Amino acid sequence: MATLSTINPPRDPNTLSNYNNWRSTHITANLDIRFDQKLLAGNVVHQFKSITDAQSREIILDTSHLDIGAVKVDGKPSQWELLPQLEPFGTPLKITLEQGVKLNGTVEVEIAVKTTARCTALQWLTPAQTSNKKHPYMFSQCQAIHARSIFPCQDTPDVKSTFDFNITSPLPVIASGLPIRQSSVTSQSGNQLYRFHQSIPIPSYLFALASGDVAEAPIGPRSVVATSPDELAGCKWELENDTENFITTIEKIVYPYVWGEYNVLILPPSFPYGGMENPIFTFATPSIISKDRENIDVIAHELAHSWSGNLVTNASWEHFWLNEGWTVYLERRILAAIHGEPYRHFSAIIGWKALTDAMEHFGHDHEFTKLVVDLKGKDPDDAFSSIPYEKGFNFLFHLENLVGKQQWDKFIPHYFTVFKTKSLDSYEFKATVLDFFKSDAETSKALNELDWDRWFYAPGLPPKPTFDTSLVDVVYELAQKWKSLPGSSFKPMASDIQDLTANQIVVFLEQVLRFEQPLQPELSKLMGEVYGLTKSENIEVANLYFQVGLKTGDESVIEPTTELLGRIGRMKFVRPLYRNLQKINRPVALATFEKHRDFYHPICRAMVEKDLFGKKDH
Repeated sequence: MATLSTINPPRDPNTLSNYNNWRSTHITANLDIRFDQKLLAGNVVHQFKSITDAQSREIILDTSHLDIGAVKVDGKPSQWELLPQLEPFGTPLKITLEQGVKLNGTVEVEIAVKTTARCTALQWLTPAQTSNKKHPYMFSQCQAIHARSIFPCQDTPDVKSTFDFNITSPLPVIASGLPIRQSSVTSQSGNQLYRFHQSIPIPSYLFALASGDVAEAPIGPRSVVATSPDELAGCKWELENDTENFITTIEKIVYPYVWGEYNVLILPPSFPYGGMENPIFTFATPSIISKDRENIDVIAHELAHSWSGNLVTNASWEHFWLNEGWTVYLERRILAAIHGEPYRHFSAIIGWKALTDAMEHFGHDHEFTKLVVDLKGKDPDDAFSSIPYEKGFNFLFHLENLVGKQQWDKFIPHYFTVFKTKSLDSYEFKATVLDFFKSDAETSKALNELDWDRWFYAPGLPPKPTFDTSLVDVVYELAQKWKSLPGSSFKPMASDIQDLTANQIVVFLEQVLRFEQPLQPELSKLMGEVYGLTKSENIEVANLYFQVGLKTGDESVIEPTTELLGRIGRMKFVRPLYRNLQKINRPVALATFEKHRDFYHPICRAMVEKDLFGKKDH
């Protein structure tokens, strides 16, 4: 098999770097966080290794809207230039070496850099946008191709580097490395120096920084939660019951956790995702703090990324399902081990609903509904949806059923051992599966007869598995009673849902959303009043109830919807709420977005703009 270094052209179409000539093996980020200017300034030092005998004299790196200063190669000033901009991939930085470097030779490249106001990876929050209103806050979100807007890099998951972080800030700092405990060190600017080291090679999209008024509390023997001091007690309560249990459970499924600490940072509410699996410190949305411990499946998911995604990584965003499909699969294996096998199927049923919604959003024959997508010339963010998560899960679940769970459980640690600290594509995954089971004639025959190309390249829904519905039958039945209104003898009462978990109520509301004939507005309003859904502190529940109300035309949910859109920036909630709100009252949707646009992270803001206005920027 060809090594990664000899594959030509590069496997990742979403980078402009010449990473098939050079590999960054270690990066030192020396950055000062300047809240007053809303920028990072300093330098990054790359250790590059030549992986070709062509003796290339050019190193080309990804950048996007960066202010580049001096460039030094092995300590000496070097020639450099910015090549023409190529959106959505940014502006390549070309560094010219005095002489070529032979195979496996190394050079050190130091680049002075400042971020700019057009940086897409960073969000700067005013004190008013934080929970205790006292201090500013900054956090990064580099997935998929936003690291290049922080520093010049080979911004591809096909390259992994170890990292040192030397970060100065007036406020506490968190990064995707293990903190180096030290006595107080003050920088020239008077800021505190915070140091971190990441000894396991990670791709650029897992580079992470946050700084603000944060405090920490233990949630397990190798875990802390960090968040705003005023929120710390509630976050600790939410997470301390399950975090270590999740870790020990997945360790039995795969192999021991290798990153040292597993910590969680609960971010301000504008964070655009449920969680981001930054190593050492998962960045998580405050929407999981629901005061009922019902939304912490997100932590099981982000923890599972410590193996799938962070240790074993998709080689490009075209094969994103290898990160997310595997992670959803492992998340549900954790939940099954703790709550029983029916719960895994219950979670998969919720996932199937998300999958069908995503299919309907794109259209069932759209390129982005495939498992392996074509992203040449495209922004990976545009393809982001539940599809790689849920179609990927269903493919792995199909393979588990095909080969048998007992045999599949032997493959799991094998796969994560073979590709540990490496990046792979779907074809290497297929080859590894076939190779592992080749000695079992019957299983090997079944795998070779499997229509792999259909799974990889066919758009639309995959075959639907037979799920255990024991945890959803009760809510399906309740949904049917609502569907019979008006005209039936059903009288809604609070006791209808008193024995249901929040996740079961989520499934109930999803069923109601799927009624071919929406409820009458007065019935939707009655549901909210009788079941107390309008006052739910669980955003998973509240946002779905608002979607039901908006779909029925119940104008009483418009105000609480706009209120929710002003206090949460998670795209899972924000995007569908805006899509539904504009159908019932587009002027209100536009006014709400205009009012809160600066509250949203740049990634979320851009995606909502596309939802509301189409491709054209407004």
